[in-house]
Amino acid sequence: MLQVNSIERLDLELLLERYGLTLTLVAPDEIIPGSYWGEREAGLIGSRIYARLDTPIHSLLHESAHFICMTPARRAGLDTDAGGDDAEENAVCYLQILLAAVLPHVGPERICRDMDEWGYSFRLGSAATWFAEDADDARQWLLRNGLIDRRQNVTYACRGP
Repeated sequence: MLQVNSIERLDLELLLERYGLTLTLVAPDEIIPGSYWGEREAGLIGSRIYARLDTPIHSLLHESAHFICMTPARRAGLDTDAGGDDAEENAVCYLQILLAAVLPHVGPERICRDMDEWGYSFRLGSAATWFAEDADDARQWLLRNGLIDRRQNVTYACRGP
């Protein structure tokens, strides 16, 4: 699995900054603040995403996508549990793959493999198959909420502070 220490940190920080997120690295073996899953998984508190160098990129992108998909009111109280319904969770997974596409040396194929290895569960058996064949509801959610461009699947900056 690709980890934070596997990619250029500046590329990651610049991507997160586009959406109003700040990456905060914690020391090796420290508990990651705001981590819903614990261990080495990324955490969210407010507009800060916490990670260690051994945090999987898919985890960091997933938690970032939760933040991006939230309304400003939900972001205001964000601490560990991003909440949201099933439709939003699907949109988060879709957006996570789009975000991976803009990171050099990550890309959608790799992030889908890592999602599968971690244990994400999709009806069609894999993240890549879901994304290609069964994720129109997630794409439509992102379109309705103004988070991607209709023609290009390009993500927009977040909906204000």
